[in-house]
Amino acid sequence: MIKKVQTYLQKENIEGAFLTSTENVTYTTGFRSDPHERWLAVFIPADGDAVLICPGMETEDAKRAGWDGDIIGYSDTENPLTLLKERVPSIDSLAIEKNHLTVERLELLQGVFGQLTVHPAEHFMNDLRVIKNESEIKLLKKAAEFADFAIETACKELAEGKTELDVLSIIEFELKKKGITEMSFSTMVLTGENASSPHGTPGESRIQKGDLVLFDLGVVYKGYCSDITRTVAFGDIDGRQREIYDTVLKAEMTALEMVKPGVKASELDLAARKVIEDAGYGDYFPHRLGHGLGLNVHEFPSITSESDFVLEEGMTFTIEPGIYVPGVAGVRIEDDVLVTKEGYETLTKFPKTLQTY
Repeated sequence: MIKKVQTYLQKENIEGAFLTSTENVTYTTGFRSDPHERWLAVFIPADGDAVLICPGMETEDAKRAGWDGDIIGYSDTENPLTLLKERVPSIDSLAIEKNHLTVERLELLQGVFGQLTVHPAEHFMNDLRVIKNESEIKLLKKAAEFADFAIETACKELAEGKTELDVLSIIEFELKKKGITEMSFSTMVLTGENASSPHGTPGESRIQKGDLVLFDLGVVYKGYCSDITRTVAFGDIDGRQREIYDTVLKAEMTALEMVKPGVKASELDLAARKVIEDAGYGDYFPHRLGHGLGLNVHEFPSITSESDFVLEEGMTFTIEPGIYVPGVAGVRIEDDVLVTKEGYETLTKFPKTLQTY
């Protein structure tokens, strides 16, 4: 990956790249870390050897992760940028992650290296990461397997009177017993009217007969993320709840069946949105159809009605239409999708037909 970044830098006449997000450091070096307030970065010159910057207490971890290049392992009393300058005396142009590197840290960089001409690194890193290789796909599939297991676990825990947090705690406990230490994002268990908030917060609400219960969760497996949503019935539900569910399922399947190389991403969003609009619920589908998935749970590409990029084999993203009617119900169905040579594969496998418990 380092060589691919250097090829881009040489083409664009940029002297180096300074990547600072955990995901892009992982992608280029194989070393994954979250050093909190400390510096984590990889400096990649247009020509020459890359340098990993990490806290000194993590240098052995970086080597164990497979990084065999130069490392600046700094102490808490050292300035890693000053140490970098000892290796790179001068640089005038730098590609940075403008959506990640703070203004304060850019000013610190410029304080050491002088005024820099900065270029965005996001677009070429997105281009590199958007097509997953065979190893990445294996990891994404395994992450999806754990997501399926989590939904299965959650459904078995449903019982009248249990709270959302009761069920959530069992999900994460059972995953930890399987070796999963990190979720892709805060797990959501929402019951009844609470599910009508697309990003609701689980709490002390109790599961009751006639509720639709929405689970949205994902795990991080060896750096790669999964993201699944299922909505299930607890006991008998009414006709309108079922109509909403059936509409969301039809919207998701309509979009899924369109996935193949050569199709514009916008066509997926528009097709799913039309199903929901035709059913009279267009005002209750307030978000995009999906998002890219990989080292980040939300990454490039974004699947919206205005996304003009064309699907290619090896892309991975979510498809997750939803309908949220305040005071009535909230339903979302989400799968992790891989674009294949001829069409698609859903990496998440838990049934989508309405499950009743």
